[in-house]
Amino acid sequence: MKTSKRVLFIVIALLLMIQLFRPAKNYAPQASPNDIAEKYVVPMNVLMDLNTACYNCHSNYTTYPWYFHIQPVGWWMNGHIEEAKKHVNFSEFALYPPDQAKKKFHAIYEVMRDHTMPIDSYLWMHKEAHLTDEQYRQVADWAKQMSEHPQLVTNSTE
Repeated sequence: MKTSKRVLFIVIALLLMIQLFRPAKNYAPQASPNDIAEKYVVPMNVLMDLNTACYNCHSNYTTYPWYFHIQPVGWWMNGHIEEAKKHVNFSEFALYPPDQAKKKFHAIYEVMRDHTMPIDSYLWMHKEAHLTDEQYRQVADWAKQMSEHPQLVTNSTE
């Protein structure tokens, strides 16, 4: 019994100690001038769907639930966010060269067509991120069109 109490004490102590090491939050203090909607035409309904279902991981603006502050859950979430932003970052999308942007649009089309994003583990805790078949179709259609013929935002003052 003494050994099991000692092991339990060590496990609890380790769990408490790792709480001191938290990942940095993914949150920019202001809107990015490189956001996808700053360079490309994004219909409002598509932009709202991207914000609801994608931006939490694929942008510089993550909203964190309470359980992010519990380690190792926070580390796991941070890893997902960093990986997601490697694939596409909507906050920095305007920085992608045209050929790369077309590939990103095509990738968005594919995951929306196949309903493979958002990932299931995200949807378990974020019911608001569930898209309807119609929403998936609208985002997929827009992304496919943009992968073939990107439409840039025009400045009316020029």
